[in-house]
Amino acid sequence: MASSSSSNDLQQVLAPLYQRASEAEDRLARLEAALATKQDSGYQDLLKKFDELKLNLEDARTLQDSEREKVLKEVQQLASENAKLQYRIIHLVRALEEANSKTTSN
Repeated sequence: MASSSSSNDLQQVLAPLYQRASEAEDRLARLEAALATKQDSGYQDLLKKFDELKLNLEDARTLQDSEREKVLKEVQQLASENAKLQYRIIHLVRALEEANSKTTSN
């Protein structure tokens, strides 16, 4: 019987602790619910901002790609023009050298 008595004593000692734990769990559940409601609203705002930023990034990338294509075309045109001008310079220098050699030989 002593063990039954000590078991009852232990339950009486633990009963207030169980009560406090249960109340704490209830408070925590209410706080989590309140926080979830606030977070849902904030979360939706964050999602909206994220989507806006994502669209802005996509627009910026599209613009960047377009600008890159324009620049590449311009670089190709300039390289082609440069090659033509270098070709002309070579021929002009040759013609000048020939003219100089003709004038000096006469």
